[in-house]
Amino acid sequence: MNDNSSVLYIGSRRYSSWSLRGWLAVRLAGLAVEERVIPLAGGHTPAVKAVSPSGMVPFLEHEGARVWDSLAIIEYCAEIAPQIWPAARIARAHARAIAAEMHSGFRELRLAMPMNCTRTLEPAEPAPAVRADLDRIEAIWAETRKRFGAGGPFLFGAALTGADAMYAPVVSRLLTYRPKVTATTEAYLAAIRTHELVDAWYRDAAAEPDDWKIARYET
Repeated sequence: MNDNSSVLYIGSRRYSSWSLRGWLAVRLAGLAVEERVIPLAGGHTPAVKAVSPSGMVPFLEHEGARVWDSLAIIEYCAEIAPQIWPAARIARAHARAIAAEMHSGFRELRLAMPMNCTRTLEPAEPAPAVRADLDRIEAIWAETRKRFGAGGPFLFGAALTGADAMYAPVVSRLLTYRPKVTATTEAYLAAIRTHELVDAWYRDAAAEPDDWKIARYET
């Protein structure tokens, strides 16, 4: 691929939580990139390995840059569009901290609630380890919105940021599995779900071919 090519490789929108994070950053930054969707098969598929250095998606090639991690893509996009992070230093530091915590943590929730943004299940109380992850996430959201939200619907006010992009797949999981959450959390879930970019992702996910579905995520 030549240095002027710009492509964002993502996995199936139904399931690829990390792809959603990178895709949101690219769209928030307004990068002119071609999107190429690779159907996932529940692991490191040959099609992904053929294009991505890490064998994972998302993978961004943009004007000579090659970036293959969701948080790295957010940081790259923020160099082009600084509004992806809050303008104030202390708020920006907080945003990066909670984004990094999402990047490296909450394993129990991820395992128990794989993303499938085309399904809604009957509510069920999660296992204690999952509930612990969820409690921490709710605390992050509540504290962040109280300190930095300025009355807006998102974590740092009126505009979606890189921190919201990192937590958008968690929102999707909670909308699918419907565990009990606070009213404050419910408001945040609704704000993320109805954002125009997230809504576009959901519409495109629903339009994906049935033969892209992975049985274990559909039962």
